[in-house]
Amino acid sequence: MAKGPEAFRTISEAADELHVPQHVLRFWETKFTFIKPMKRAGGRRFYRPSDIAVLRGVRRLLHEEGYTIKGVQKLHREHGIKHLVAAGEGDAVAPPASTEAKPAAARRTAAGHTAALLEALKDLETAKRRLDGLLRK
Repeated sequence: MAKGPEAFRTISEAADELHVPQHVLRFWETKFTFIKPMKRAGGRRFYRPSDIAVLRGVRRLLHEEGYTIKGVQKLHREHGIKHLVAAGEGDAVAPPASTEAKPAAARRTAAGHTAALLEALKDLETAKRRLDGLLRK
């Protein structure tokens, strides 16, 4: 029998719902102070529906939007928990204000691929000159 939408989830149920391994949820607890599942005797975690909503936002920002852990921490500091929940619901994410909060993919493209992009531009310019020469004949 399936649990209702307001029922607490165990770590395995939360991990299944979010499509991440259990150890990732435990790791996120160490990196994000705002993730605090309820713990019973013996340390067993129970995630409230509000916890799942926050985790869904963190997952989207990290796995789909390409944010770094520091970037998500900064978004939380600047915009609060409601912003993370909104991200998990599919709302647009505010553009990052600093390099630290920018998605890691964007930083890699800007910094690491400049030389490759310049080389590709040279190749395209050479190809254009050749085509222009052929069209003049």
